[in-house]
Amino acid sequence: MTKFSKHIFSIVVLLILFSCSSKDECKKDIIVQYEQTISGPSGTTFIPEITQEVPCDFPEPEIVDPNLVEGSELENFTYDVISFNYTPDTGNNTSKVQFEIKLNNNNNFIAKGYPILRIEADGIVFSSSYQQDAITRCNEISANSSCTFTLDKEYPILPNIPQPSEYKLVSVTYLTL
Repeated sequence: MTKFSKHIFSIVVLLILFSCSSKDECKKDIIVQYEQTISGPSGTTFIPEITQEVPCDFPEPEIVDPNLVEGSELENFTYDVISFNYTPDTGNNTSKVQFEIKLNNNNNFIAKGYPILRIEADGIVFSSSYQQDAITRCNEISANSSCTFTLDKEYPILPNIPQPSEYKLVSVTYLTL
C-alpha cells in the first residue's frame, strides 16, 4: 500500500469513527408551522412552512389540521349543556348570566379557536363568543378531548333599556382560528 493510500484509508476510518455513531447525535426535522396562504379584504399573506431540527427521540408534536380554514366552523364538534341560567334582575341593578358548556372536539387533531353561542332573548336571536368575560375560554381543545366553557358574569341594567325576560341558548359552534 502506498503512502497516499494509507492516508486516504486513515481519513476514511476517522470519518467513520467520528460520524453520527450514537443515538444521542441522531437528528430529525419536525414541522413547527405548516405552510398557509391567508386571503382577506386587504390582500393575501403567505406564511411559509417552518421546520426545526431536533434529536431523534424528541416526541412527535400533536397534529393541528393544516386544512382548517381560518374562521370556519369546526366539523365533528358537539357540546353538552351542563347548566345555563339567566337572572334578569339580581336585586343589585344587574342581570346575571351563568353557564357551563362542555365543548367536545371529536377530531384527531387539536382545535384552536373559540365557541360562538347563539342566544334567543325575547324572540331576538344573536350570537356572542363571551370570550372577554369567560372564566374558562376553551381557545384550544386537544384531539378527541373536551373543555368546559364557563361564564359567571353580572351585567349592569341600563336605564331606559328593558331587560329580556327570557334568555335561552339556541346552539353552540366552534369557530377555528
